[in-house]
Amino acid sequence: MKRHLILLPLLVATTISNVEANDSLRDTANRLFGVIQAPEEALLESEKVKLGQHLFWDERVSVNGKVACSSCHKAEDWSSDKREYSPDANNMMTSRHSQPIFNAVGQIGLRWVADRRDAQTQAQGSLTGSLGFSNHDEVVAKLKELDYEEWFKKAFPDSSTPTSVENYGQAIAAYESTLKTPSAFDRYLQGDDSALTVSQKNGLDLFVSTGCASCHNGLRLGGEMMQKFGVFGNYWEYTGSKTIDKGKSVKTGKLADEYVFRVPILRNIVKTAPYFHDGSVSELPEAVRIMAEVQLNKSLSEREIAEIIEFLDSLTGKIPQNYTSP
Repeated sequence: MKRHLILLPLLVATTISNVEANDSLRDTANRLFGVIQAPEEALLESEKVKLGQHLFWDERVSVNGKVACSSCHKAEDWSSDKREYSPDANNMMTSRHSQPIFNAVGQIGLRWVADRRDAQTQAQGSLTGSLGFSNHDEVVAKLKELDYEEWFKKAFPDSSTPTSVENYGQAIAAYESTLKTPSAFDRYLQGDDSALTVSQKNGLDLFVSTGCASCHNGLRLGGEMMQKFGVFGNYWEYTGSKTIDKGKSVKTGKLADEYVFRVPILRNIVKTAPYFHDGSVSELPEAVRIMAEVQLNKSLSEREIAEIIEFLDSLTGKIPQNYTSP
């Protein structure tokens, strides 16, 4: 009996210590990251969102009638593309790997070098890009030919010219803003300790202490800043890239922008291989190892890489119900 009485305070102290450690880790995570919330049902039913959903999936709104926004952002690939590059409506390949659409709205800019400031600009740009139209007049004519005028009038009742490229961009952006994927990590941030396994918590701790969170932060774990890829070495020597992409400097011509890309978001990262701007790395453990070496000058053990990936898996949500062709 006395032995039990002696052990009881030790057991209580250990339990308190574990609780404090969990609370400290979650407090740190809440400071660094943020919670993804599912969209309200009323938003999903808005005319603008429903129009955007139709346009996003409609292959007819392209020069060859075979390419839509969804062609490069496949549902089975968690809104990314398993191919290194994606074919456009002019039978040309995209210059960089297609990034996920889920949770993408709200970043500092879209595409790998953030050269399009928001989802509306990106959608409008894709019309004369991947969708292959020569000019905006062609786009409007095609939308009218496909009987979209009534849809636009319902979605934009106060517009004098509802069927327009600008409203096309707004509708696509409204739809994309609903494509959010809350995950176990969000439940953990909100106080559910059981949402993450011990390995995932260890991985979260490593993710923070190793320095990954210095760039991959915010509610998307990325998308908040621009960074040079290859701080401690030429990235292509690690990734085996077939070509060398100079990143933002391709647009700006500035030496300071060489090899600078927008930090990619890590939500659903376990599901969105291949990795990097050129899809040059197909396995996540290799991508994690490369990032630690070229960005942080650190070598991770196999165990550390495995635990970080366990944490990254907690960022996997469900494919939104409205991410399908209507």
